[in-house]
Amino acid sequence: MRQSLGMVQSLLQLAGLDWPAPDHSTVCRRQRTLQVKIGYRRSNGPLHLLVDSTGIQFLGEGEWKRKKHGAEYRRQWRKVHLGIDAETLEIRAIEVTGNGVGDASILSELLMQLPADEPVATVTLDGAYDTQGSYAALLERGIMPVIPPRKNAKVWKSKIVGSEVRNAAIAACKRVGRRIWKRWSGYHRRSLVETKMHCFKRLGSRVMARTFD
Repeated sequence: MRQSLGMVQSLLQLAGLDWPAPDHSTVCRRQRTLQVKIGYRRSNGPLHLLVDSTGIQFLGEGEWKRKKHGAEYRRQWRKVHLGIDAETLEIRAIEVTGNGVGDASILSELLMQLPADEPVATVTLDGAYDTQGSYAALLERGIMPVIPPRKNAKVWKSKIVGSEVRNAAIAACKRVGRRIWKRWSGYHRRSLVETKMHCFKRLGSRVMARTFD
């Protein structure tokens, strides 16, 4: 930490700024209430959002110890849910939850982070979002869901919101195969958000803070 503090002080001096460099204690106190707003670039056309989630470990031992001696009862992790623009690859929505929260239940929170006046054409998600709540949340905003139906998926009744879109996807997968359906629907673009997750984890694969805040 002393080396980092000295580097920051050197950079401020080189910039000709007479600013004090915050120490570790000051940063820890302020980060709980710090609200950072970063601008973003809109797509040239309607937004195509790609969504994925990943786990960040914060309690328990590493993978080697788990495989060698078994999982601990204290082993827990945080889940990071990301939504990125398929064109600009910028993060447009993010949520952090505990490991007990399902992916589909957090979709509405991600959609609320998008400006109401921005048109959203599609949202591409994996099979974990193949739920009635996910389809309802997307179609309520006029967004076309791109969700692969589960392999044992059954057709929904016509009165269920999103049944027409989902049943058409099931029929297409049975007729031409899941691989062709993914290519036709543009589902293959979801690999971009998986790559973004890999970049996100380069910041660190563990969370040092014990409290959720």
